[in-house]
Amino acid sequence: MRKHFNIRTLLLSLITFAVLTSCTARQKYERPNEVNENLFRTDLLPKDSASIATVSWREIFTDPVLQKHISRGLENNLDIRIALQNISAAEAYLKQSKAAYQPTLSVGPGYTFQTQSLNTQLGQLAGERRYNNIYDLSADISWEADIWGKMKAQEKSQFAEYLGTVAAHKAVKSDLVAAIASAYYQLLTFDEQKRIIGETITLRKKNLETTKALKDAGTLSEVAVQQSEALVFNAESLLININIQTALLENALSLLMGEPSHAIERTTLAQQKMPGQYQLGFSANLLSNRADVMAAEYGLISAFELTNAAKAQFYPSLRINGSGGIQSLDIDHLFTVNSLFANVVAGLVQPVLNNRQIRTNYEVSLANKERAYLNFRKTLLTAGREVSDALKVYESQDSFIDLKRKELTAYQKSVEFSQELVNYGMANYLEVLNASVNSLNAELNISNAEYAKMKAGVELYQALGGGWK
Repeated sequence: MRKHFNIRTLLLSLITFAVLTSCTARQKYERPNEVNENLFRTDLLPKDSASIATVSWREIFTDPVLQKHISRGLENNLDIRIALQNISAAEAYLKQSKAAYQPTLSVGPGYTFQTQSLNTQLGQLAGERRYNNIYDLSADISWEADIWGKMKAQEKSQFAEYLGTVAAHKAVKSDLVAAIASAYYQLLTFDEQKRIIGETITLRKKNLETTKALKDAGTLSEVAVQQSEALVFNAESLLININIQTALLENALSLLMGEPSHAIERTTLAQQKMPGQYQLGFSANLLSNRADVMAAEYGLISAFELTNAAKAQFYPSLRINGSGGIQSLDIDHLFTVNSLFANVVAGLVQPVLNNRQIRTNYEVSLANKERAYLNFRKTLLTAGREVSDALKVYESQDSFIDLKRKELTAYQKSVEFSQELVNYGMANYLEVLNASVNSLNAELNISNAEYAKMKAGVELYQALGGGWK
């Protein structure tokens, strides 16, 4: 009874010691101070505590057709499915790290045939060759006490890796939502430009007929006719180019939705509505909204904990190994009390010389931690820049579009006036041609500017961390 008591007391003491020392040996992670910096420019907008990034993408992109495309993309996109498999793999590693606290156990039967050499001292003493058949059914168990928190650090590192894959999955979703929305708005812009070019072709063909009539009347020369015809060909070539770009973009959007290339259903550019004002929130909100920032910090946490695990390798490790079962030279007596055997070995091992492996691992872990910190810092700064860039473009487009509309009005009037003057022989037809080209370019620029504003709105929503909720 006393032997059993001593063993129990020894084990309880070791476990208590392991718990206390692991709490003191492992350092706790603290978030770097850089997250409190003003990461993006808010010169022209007041700060607010809320952020539009917390709003679901369904409330930002209200077009029901676009919502249907985004839903199909989130369901079928291959990058999304790859990210989910990464989560599954990280979860399996996390379960394995949690199982490290448990002892390892192996059980199985065994058979050994044994005979000694007659040319050895033992064989000469025996005088004759003997043959032994040894049968056994045994179990081996091994357990290491987490004295310095090595296993705890490895578990926390793996948990951070798991959370990092979850955050990466969110980042893929955010990128996908933004990519589908931007491509959809680009398609609507192409449709609008096709309408503009189609109307221009019709108008230029009418002008060509007028030019031919004026040439027959002796007012204009053949040069004017050829120039008018060239403008028609130019507009028709623009239409072909837009059709090609539309088809290619439809193929790209089909790929984003994880589907074979096909025509994309859509509404019109005039039906789209974007939020009138974006709430930015504080810079620190990027930590809770931006999935890539979250993933970068989880990478830093994982590297930090691996440093704790590497440092714990310098200290002694306590291992308890045991084996037991039944063993007999005769299989008929294998399952008897006399065949029972047991063996327990406890050892405290302190590494002394191991070809510098422990120190190398620790130095590498420190370098990895610094690299993870720099990546986290870079991700934060990049996020802040993306917010600043998208915000500047978004808030500047209204005045830009307004000026382009005024420019278009001026060119349209110039076309009317110059055409009328040509009809009376009071102007050079080259003025009509220039005014017509400038008018078309101005109208196309307006549609591009409207798309740029919507695209900047999408990018601002994405930059603030929206799209994955």
